[in-house]
Amino acid sequence: MNKNKTIEQVIGNKLCTGCGTCSGTCPQNAIEMVIDYEKGIYLPKLDRKKCNECEICFKVCPGHGIEFNALNREIFGREAEDILLGNYHNFYTGYAFDNEIRYHSASGGLVTALLIFALEEGLIDGALVSRMTEENPLEPQPFIARTREDIISAARSIYCPVPANIALKEILQVGEHERFAVVGLPCHLHGLRKAEILHNSLKKKIAFHFGLFCNHVPTFQATDYILHKVKIRRDDVKRLDYRGEGWPGRMSITLKNKVINLPLNDYWGSGFGSFFKPNRCTLCVDMVSELSDISFGDAWIGEYSIDPMGTSIIISRSKTGERLLQNALDKQAISLEPIIRDKVIWSTRQVIKFKKSVPARFFLLRRMSKKVPEYKTTFLKPRVTAYFSGLSCYFYTYLGKRHFLWRCLWSLSRWSSISRIIVLRIIKSLGLYRIVARIVRGF
Repeated sequence: MNKNKTIEQVIGNKLCTGCGTCSGTCPQNAIEMVIDYEKGIYLPKLDRKKCNECEICFKVCPGHGIEFNALNREIFGREAEDILLGNYHNFYTGYAFDNEIRYHSASGGLVTALLIFALEEGLIDGALVSRMTEENPLEPQPFIARTREDIISAARSIYCPVPANIALKEILQVGEHERFAVVGLPCHLHGLRKAEILHNSLKKKIAFHFGLFCNHVPTFQATDYILHKVKIRRDDVKRLDYRGEGWPGRMSITLKNKVINLPLNDYWGSGFGSFFKPNRCTLCVDMVSELSDISFGDAWIGEYSIDPMGTSIIISRSKTGERLLQNALDKQAISLEPIIRDKVIWSTRQVIKFKKSVPARFFLLRRMSKKVPEYKTTFLKPRVTAYFSGLSCYFYTYLGKRHFLWRCLWSLSRWSSISRIIVLRIIKSLGLYRIVARIVRGF
């Protein structure tokens, strides 16, 4: 009987984040990230003939668990001082000074501007970023950008699964004196930080960890859903951009003879952002990239939310990140303005609400004998309503997996309040109110 732990155990427990860390760090090149078209996510495929059961893939995997307390002590010298936002130095709003970069990026172009600044100042030799592939415009391409043009090509957000950390393989193979920035979602940085503990050479090569705010990553079915809604065949798509062209931006679908533009709020609110959540995303407790040097997100507050050029919320977390921001500010690569914590909380209120309800989803899944990740961190006690929202969340994703229901979902998403009432009535009709109330009372 095999006693060694591999990524197969994580897949079997349905806890894989699809981050690609296992593939990018496997010394035997025994793991390939492939798309599971039924689930709409990336999953690792282990070649048993190459595998020597070294357990590295399991040790670097963030899917089955993350020791947040230990990692915070390793990275910042202390456990998280803020239960909602993690460790930090300062909070800012900001944007790229270059208006072209600012306009064509997702939210102010700050990540792009900082990467270009770091590259041109000789602070890095390249950056791990992602873009949609030219050959297959509906699939992402993680890669190492080594020029200004390469960095700009990856300026826009991607709202589909991305196994970004497969590109760690290239970083591990290059010269020991080369330095890189890594841009990723929380799960990518979780895997990277775990990998750095095992690979000291990797840790030395990573100059900056840039983290993006994340509520969840829609499955590939979410994009199919939009294409189906606007009556476009997958094979007819020549290019797809999920964000860009001002703020809050729009999805741009390029066909042979025309371009179709869908405003962000329209396509995200059409069901794209509600019905296609990977199960593992619903169990994440880090929506603001707490293990990064700098975290970035959209500024959904006050005057910034009506600025058509876009502005970022920035959380500087380490001395390294703070120093980079100030150097870029001094040389007028970026604009920064300090803000207070309360404004950050307000801007990220939706993801923080999601974080607060994770323990409720944990409890519900355990009751159904499902595996959940092991986190070493402090949880907030969820409200009773979090248990009902957890049930509705899984009910929505159940509906999203049924293609024959997609037309109905368009109608439900139009009337979100009505859809919530329908879901709650279904839950009530199944007798789940009493079950959940009994569970909560015994919690």
